[in-house]
Amino acid sequence: MLNISSFGMFHTAIALVAVFFGIRSLVRYGEIRMRTRSGALYVWLTAATAFTGLFIFRHGGFGAPHVLAILTLVVLAVAASAERLGGSSFARYVAVLGNSLTLFFHLIPGLTETGTRIPIGDPAFSGPEDPVLKAIVGVGFLVYLVGAAWQAMRIRRESRIAAVT
Repeated sequence: MLNISSFGMFHTAIALVAVFFGIRSLVRYGEIRMRTRSGALYVWLTAATAFTGLFIFRHGGFGAPHVLAILTLVVLAVAASAERLGGSSFARYVAVLGNSLTLFFHLIPGLTETGTRIPIGDPAFSGPEDPVLKAIVGVGFLVYLVGAAWQAMRIRRESRIAAVT
């Protein structure tokens, strides 16, 4: 058995659907923004994932996963505010890069929880401090940085084109 509660399964299902819509939005539009249906679904489902994560205490009391959930909610709020304000390319940077950062945030508990449960009986990782897990999360962060740089260059190029026309 995976040793996961019904609430944990619900939380995980929301997270998986959020990640699906986040990746779909990135592939389709090159960014995650509330102005698209997939982007809006990603943001709302990610907020729901972070919120429900605050009520999971598998490892005892308040800990690093709860801090990540709060940080995710803060980043989502800042990104949504920036997108609502709009107008400047800076606001677009904040919105797009913030939402992409939260997709990276999904990676951390996703890999940790999956890797410490599967395969059943002989999990891939010994725990959150496993060096292989840390290395994989590090690679994920590098992928985020490359993607963020690409998104920033794209926003800059589009801003220059808009300024000329």
